Amino acid sequence: MTSEGPAGGPLGGQSPVGPSLAGQDAVRALLSAAPDAGAVTVGIHRAGQQAFVATGTTTHHGDHPAAADTRFEVGSLTKMFTALLLAEQKARGEVAFQDAAAHYLPAGTHLPAGGTAITLLHLATHTSGLPRLPPGLLRTALPRLLSNPYADFTRADLLDALARTRLRSRPGTRVRYSNFGVGLLGHAMCAAAGGLPYEELLAARILGPLALHHTNCTPGPTPRAAATGYWRGRPRPPFDIPGLPAAGAARSSARDLLTLTRALLLSHGDAVPATTPAPLRTALADVTRPRLTLPNGTGLALLWNTRTRPDGSLLYHHSGGTRGCTAFAGFSPAHDTALVALANCAPGHGNHLIQRAYEALLSLLPRS
Repeated sequence: MTSEGPAGGPLGGQSPVGPSLAGQDAVRALLSAAPDAGAVTVGIHRAGQQAFVATGTTTHHGDHPAAADTRFEVGSLTKMFTALLLAEQKARGEVAFQDAAAHYLPAGTHLPAGGTAITLLHLATHTSGLPRLPPGLLRTALPRLLSNPYADFTRADLLDALARTRLRSRPGTRVRYSNFGVGLLGHAMCAAAGGLPYEELLAARILGPLALHHTNCTPGPTPRAAATGYWRGRPRPPFDIPGLPAAGAARSSARDLLTLTRALLLSHGDAVPATTPAPLRTALADVTRPRLTLPNGTGLALLWNTRTRPDGSLLYHHSGGTRGCTAFAGFSPAHDTALVALANCAPGHGNHLIQRAYEALLSLLPRS
């Protein structure tokens, strides 16, 4: 096990982030929350300081020790990058949240009945009425269902699927989590930026300015600094999702995810570095503005899930998974606290990383 604080100090004892003893125990418990993982990395930020702890190696047979910069597939945590990119485009004046999504789709694209009412904000708050997955995806996924189910589903397939889609609810009336919707949002955003591919647009607008050096959306041979994903002890090929990259294509590290959440924390205190481009500064503040609040105290910002705590503060969180990796990120602006966790095994039976990460984040917050 390796650990790292602001000056290389350990997480235990007099931790550089100063969590309670219960908080330290909860963070350490994350290292064994995914028993099938060969590598687990955790990053925590608290009161302006940060620390990382990691265990294992990038493959089950050894290779390189896991560390704060080890890259993992983050699955649906990609949506957090997509949300920030959408807010950045809005700050530039390239899009408006109330724009009809159809405005950015190729001429001749056939929409489902009621689809002309879907806005970019509907797609970014899971209120578009679109189903979780595009019709036809499972058919193309079947040959690779246990390894790389999205690999043969393209952008053209996604657009064609719209014509065969039946909205599950009228846009704006019900929250229904939708990879389909966020994938469509990504294609609309790329069209608004002149047709740049998602990975290039994200790199230029978000990853470069925030110095997220270990994040990208490119599948390929596993590099030295990346963890190989596993499902039931078997290595998985690099996750590929060409038709819906905005919903799940990113690879990232604990350090980069913590840098992202820290930037969002700073935006709440108007402390974003002056060197940050103006549209991105605006976007960092805008992306976490609450958009929906549900009766049970949960809600949504731009793609971030929110929960109202007993002290009235908001906790932001999201998780992700692929056929080989599991990821979590969450933060509390009111308490200047964030936690991220990554493991190189798929979500499923016996993998408690997401729940334990959420509990660990709560344990770092003041008791209400």
